[in-house]
Amino acid sequence: MSVSEMFAALQGALGQDQDIREEIRKEVQTLEQTAREILTLLQGVHQGPGFQHIPKKCQKAREHFGTVRTQMESLKTKFPADQYYRFHEHWRFVLQRLVFLAAFVVYLESETLVTREAVAEILGIEADRERGFHLDIEDYLSGVLTLASELARLAVNSVTAGDYSRPLRISTFINELDSGFRLLNLKNDSLRKRYDGLKYDVKKIEEVVYDLSIRGLNKEATVGAGGEK
Repeated sequence: MSVSEMFAALQGALGQDQDIREEIRKEVQTLEQTAREILTLLQGVHQGPGFQHIPKKCQKAREHFGTVRTQMESLKTKFPADQYYRFHEHWRFVLQRLVFLAAFVVYLESETLVTREAVAEILGIEADRERGFHLDIEDYLSGVLTLASELARLAVNSVTAGDYSRPLRISTFINELDSGFRLLNLKNDSLRKRYDGLKYDVKKIEEVVYDLSIRGLNKEATVGAGGEK
C-alpha cells in the first residue's frame, strides 16, 4: 500500500468517526432541551405558591423523563456499544444534569436520596457497565452534589414561603449526604472540586437553621413536623 493509499484509508476512518460524533451531538442536543424543560418545571417549587404544587410538578417531570428514555434509546444506536468511554464526554454533562433532576424529583416526593440503580431506571439506561450504556458512578455522584446545592437554595426559599420545618429536614438530609461523601476516597479532580463545594452548602443550610433558632421559629417547625412535608 502506498503512502497516499494509507492516508486515504486514515481519512476514511476519521470521516466515519466524525460522522458518529455529529450524530451523537444531535441526540445530545435533544436531551439537553428536555433537561431544560424539566429544570424549568422544577424551578417553580422555589416560588411561594410552588410548595403547594410539588406533587403535580413531580408528576409532570416524570412524564418528561418518559421522553428522556426514548431519546436515550436513540442515542444508544449512534455509536458502537463497546466504545462508551470513547464518546462519553459528549453526553457526560447532560447525563449529570439529568441525574440531578431525577434526584431532585425523588427528594421532593419522598425526601430520600435516590440510588444509582433507580436513577438508571428513570433514565432508561443500565447501572451495570457490563450491560452497555450505563450510568457511570462519577456522573451519579456529580448529579447528587448538584442536588445538594439546589436543596441549599430550597432551604432559604422555604423560610421565605413560611415553611419553617423544611429547612430542618433538609439540614438533616444534607449532613447525612456529607457524611456519606466523607467515606469516599475521591481521586477524580473534577469530582473532588465539586465535593469541596458541599461544605459551603452545609454551611449555608446551617445558617438558615441557626437563624430560625434565633427567631424562635425552629420550635414552631418542630411542633408542625408531624404535618405534611
